[in-house]
Amino acid sequence: MKKRSRFSIPAKYILIFLTVVCTGLIILTLVNHKALLPVQNAVSTVLTPVQKGLNQVGMWFSDKAEALKEISKLQEENEKLREEIDSLKNSSTLTSQMKNELDRLRELYELDNIYDDYPKVAARVISANSGNWFSEFIIDKGKDDGIEVDMNVIAGSGLVGRITYVGDNYSKVTTIINDDHNVSAKFAETSDNCIVSGDLTLMEQNLIRVSNINIDAQVAEGDKLVTSYISDKYVPGILIGYVSDITDDSNNLTKSGYVTPVVDFTSIEEVLVITQLKVTGQE
Repeated sequence: MKKRSRFSIPAKYILIFLTVVCTGLIILTLVNHKALLPVQNAVSTVLTPVQKGLNQVGMWFSDKAEALKEISKLQEENEKLREEIDSLKNSSTLTSQMKNELDRLRELYELDNIYDDYPKVAARVISANSGNWFSEFIIDKGKDDGIEVDMNVIAGSGLVGRITYVGDNYSKVTTIINDDHNVSAKFAETSDNCIVSGDLTLMEQNLIRVSNINIDAQVAEGDKLVTSYISDKYVPGILIGYVSDITDDSNNLTKSGYVTPVVDFTSIEEVLVITQLKVTGQE
């Protein structure tokens, strides 16, 4: 079967036809524009809603573009505000740190004045044992700075401990709260002697033990304890803490109780090392 041939008009004829129509419309408009009013009305009826819709779409896109610009502007302003807030936070943190350090240094200065009879060297804590309490820690001064074993260490308002090891440029400090650490002490008011013993199990309550108090000693809650003259490691008169909960022992010869240390053993950053060793009369 033969394929039915499709009817087609050459493009040039279509172009000529459209040209003639347009030319005729132009001439007709010039000669008598009223004749085209029906056409214009028909075209307007069709195109006006389309144009209105296109205008609305254009306005919608314009509004969205403006909204995107505003969002971008707000994001930039928000980022700048964040940077300013971070800067203020850093400045506040730095100011707080400087204030804390100034307070600690002022505290050391006051402590230095209290024990001005003893020569001292200031040192900074550079590491500590693990845990919540500073039972042992390392300072940044050693043999090169004149530090020796058994030199006393103070901070805050009183006794911290003593030097137990010395390197060339560092030293280890063992504090009075350490389990195997004992200090010969006395009551500042009565001069009655006693023994202060470290006990890490009590430090959650911020306490250490005091024992060997004479049964007849006239001591009371809140009395001061200081290092005694008979101590073989500690120079005399360094404040240790305040006693509490004094009770008679079962032997009816001594009393025991607890001591609240004057040093905060949860946070030690700077100390003073008393460079004068205790004189015991023994080589």
